[in-house]
Amino acid sequence: MDVLREILMPYQLKWVEDSSRFKIGMWSRQTGKSFATACEAVVDCAAQPKGNSCLWVVLSAGERQALEWMEKAKKWTEAVKATVDSYDEIRESANALLSRAEIRFGNGARIVAIPANPDTARGYSANLVLDEFAIHEKPFDIWAAIYPSITNPLNGEKRLRIVSTPKGRGNKFADLWEHNETYSKHKVTIEDAVRMGLPVDLAELRAGVDDPDIWAQEYMCEFIDNTSVLLPYEMIGKCESNNIADDGQSPVYIGMDVGRSKDLSVIVTAVKLGDVLSVIDVTELKRMAFNDQLEVLLSKAGWEFGARRPLVNYANRVKRVCIDSTGIGAMLAEEAARLGGGKFEGVNFNVQTKGEMYGLMRRKFEERSIRIPVSRDLREDLHAVQRVVSTGGNVTYSAPRNADGHSDRAAALALCIRAANTTGTPAAWAPEVGAIEGAYFRGRH
Repeated sequence: MDVLREILMPYQLKWVEDSSRFKIGMWSRQTGKSFATACEAVVDCAAQPKGNSCLWVVLSAGERQALEWMEKAKKWTEAVKATVDSYDEIRESANALLSRAEIRFGNGARIVAIPANPDTARGYSANLVLDEFAIHEKPFDIWAAIYPSITNPLNGEKRLRIVSTPKGRGNKFADLWEHNETYSKHKVTIEDAVRMGLPVDLAELRAGVDDPDIWAQEYMCEFIDNTSVLLPYEMIGKCESNNIADDGQSPVYIGMDVGRSKDLSVIVTAVKLGDVLSVIDVTELKRMAFNDQLEVLLSKAGWEFGARRPLVNYANRVKRVCIDSTGIGAMLAEEAARLGGGKFEGVNFNVQTKGEMYGLMRRKFEERSIRIPVSRDLREDLHAVQRVVSTGGNVTYSAPRNADGHSDRAAALALCIRAANTTGTPAAWAPEVGAIEGAYFRGRH
């Protein structure tokens, strides 16, 4: 198709035109892996005769990734002028985990996207795309579930497409890439992509990354570390509840992640009911001025701005507030501590503090000593956090950046858990009334 040559980069076109039954692609970030795999699936479905039962299934690392892949597929249906009868997202309830998203073509062909899970994968006999396979939950279990259906001769000759940026050697993607010579292999580093026309300033990108290991693995497709999902969906689901209530007297803890540039700022409030920390509020602040963010935070901690006084009973229930003091958060954390007293703690995100916080959060979910509301956004942020072990044995935690932020809700929850786990008696609520009025009410009347 001429339209493919007009839209695709040469390395993407090479992938789409490769008709091998088994293909595996190791591509740099920002090179359009999902765009290419979505193109192949749509073009194949659109070319089928009327009444055909052609089915492509894409397994993505999580719900957010599955829906993003489907957005690319929908754009391709428009580009190739395919007839689409319907697009649906199926869930058990409004905020439940996505069961599947489905495009149904006019000729009967279908594309189905699902968050990767061994049980859901086992139910399909279809052409299969494993999207970002290196960061799937339980990749070896998924492989054991899907490979028999792909190769069963009674199901017809199904095709398999595997694409990912490398995430260390401790996963099935690395195993297939390094040890299986029967696959058609496509490797695209960021330098390869730029050489073939991708409009990226390599010097600027590398300077922004500012980490040789990240550059080597994420952009030059070298196996550097081992990565795993910190909180699997199953573990998160066991701690979700639609029946979380504040008893009006138990201690309250707050965590705030301060967003940089396009990221959200998020405030998580939780009440400790016995041994269980229960999240009663998640507040998102989008593109809000510094003073306004501080005002919201102090309000959550018990300051009544209309009357310019603390709500003493509630304020004394708030035992500790942990605030991300990294970068621009430093000023907000310092000002909150000055105005609100010793119960406010600034937490600088570094390897040690992130290791402590995310390790503690994992234990809370393992022990089921935390309750969170049923929320797609919170669930996806938690699931996106990855535990990364370098070749030197160092453990770090990271989350991919997307249009919705950088797992900011997960960071705020980790800070809230830290607040609830911090020993020592916080200072009583003793705000500087004049200072607060100066900070917030100057020029507002």
